[in-house]
Amino acid sequence: MSYQLIAILMFVSMMFMLITGQRIFAALGAVATIFALILWGKGASEMPFHAAFVLMNWYALLTLPMFIFMGYMFSEAGIADDLYRMFHVWTGPVNGGLAIGTMGLMIAIAAMNGLSVAGMAIGATIALPEMLKRNYDKVMITGVVQGGSSLGIMVPPSVVLVLYGMIARQPVGRLWLAGVFPGLLLGGLMIAYIMIRCALNPSLGPALSREEREKIDWPERLRLLKAGILPIIIIFSMTGLFLLGITSLVECSAVGAATTLIAAFVKGRLTREILVKTLRETLSVSCMFMWVILAALGFSAVFDGLGAVHAIEILFHEKWGLGRWEIIILMQLTFIAMGMFLDDTAMLIIVAPLYVPLVKKLGFDPIWFGILYTVTCQIAYMTPPFGYNLFLMKAMAPEGVSLGDIYRSIIPFVIIMVFGLALLMIFPQIALWLPNLYFAR
Repeated sequence: MSYQLIAILMFVSMMFMLITGQRIFAALGAVATIFALILWGKGASEMPFHAAFVLMNWYALLTLPMFIFMGYMFSEAGIADDLYRMFHVWTGPVNGGLAIGTMGLMIAIAAMNGLSVAGMAIGATIALPEMLKRNYDKVMITGVVQGGSSLGIMVPPSVVLVLYGMIARQPVGRLWLAGVFPGLLLGGLMIAYIMIRCALNPSLGPALSREEREKIDWPERLRLLKAGILPIIIIFSMTGLFLLGITSLVECSAVGAATTLIAAFVKGRLTREILVKTLRETLSVSCMFMWVILAALGFSAVFDGLGAVHAIEILFHEKWGLGRWEIIILMQLTFIAMGMFLDDTAMLIIVAPLYVPLVKKLGFDPIWFGILYTVTCQIAYMTPPFGYNLFLMKAMAPEGVSLGDIYRSIIPFVIIMVFGLALLMIFPQIALWLPNLYFAR
């Protein structure tokens, strides 16, 4: 049996275990262990130890629990309430204004925690009931919350881009900067869609009534603007200080976590119950990430040892005769297809060892490819049958929002993201201009 055939058998075995419902780290680790022992015997027992030492030497890994802590603390302490109130008052008087304000809230949350789940939780529990109460179209606004929350994995500080940077051996600082304009582009496209659709059909997003607007005088409106100060402080304490060169990547994540903790304390929302719950969730998710990365390192070592990367290159180039752009498009299609069944971490771990070396050989920038991967993750989050955001929304949505409503709501936002992905592929400088400018200094 050739090594290429063994590599295919290994990949198929791993996919089969995932389909049967096994946990990601168990599927990756078990397949890697079995095939390593079959191929190299007792010598393969050293591979897990090597993978563990590689994992522990990744200094950037310390950022993950910090950002995860920030996301859960921001959600649990209810810091977003005042921010949404501000958007509510200032954007409510126009058609679709609350939906536009919700999108602004989602972007602000994304810039403070780097996770999709925090934005989803806040949008579904705070924004969605308010819009439903004001007769907004439930299908449209359900899509708004899902589309906006997906920006959490694009706008820095993005946990997904940190993972991609570690696995693909790319600088996280460049990846973060590369995600700024694509994230704002996607958010801007979604806001434009809301504005145009509500202008054509105002009943989808009626403006606040004159009675409601008159209840809020100008001093109150100006006072509510202070709610935007705290997010700016949190964002600057992380990304701003990092880009100014004052803090390192790990230091900026620690400063961000400390700032969020202090903010919750100052607002009087830091209770023992919230702190304990946040720490438990942070520990649980962080350990999950570490187990998955550890298993992925072992899987990648065996996969690379079989020459899988070379085999993929021969398949695409020699047997199928694909050009470099055709290969990139095929990669994005495989991401979207896998995203229907797997989460972003699983996809990254499975394909990064295969695709990133090939991307480099084809002459493409791996930073740009990381942004393409992240956008396809956003698309996959909202794609049936197993889109991550679809089930989160169903679990959190108010009564009256059905699964059919949720499925219909994502159609325009998936189209917007596919359009954004195409723009990024045609114009790579949308992602690369800012990091190239900054690091050229």
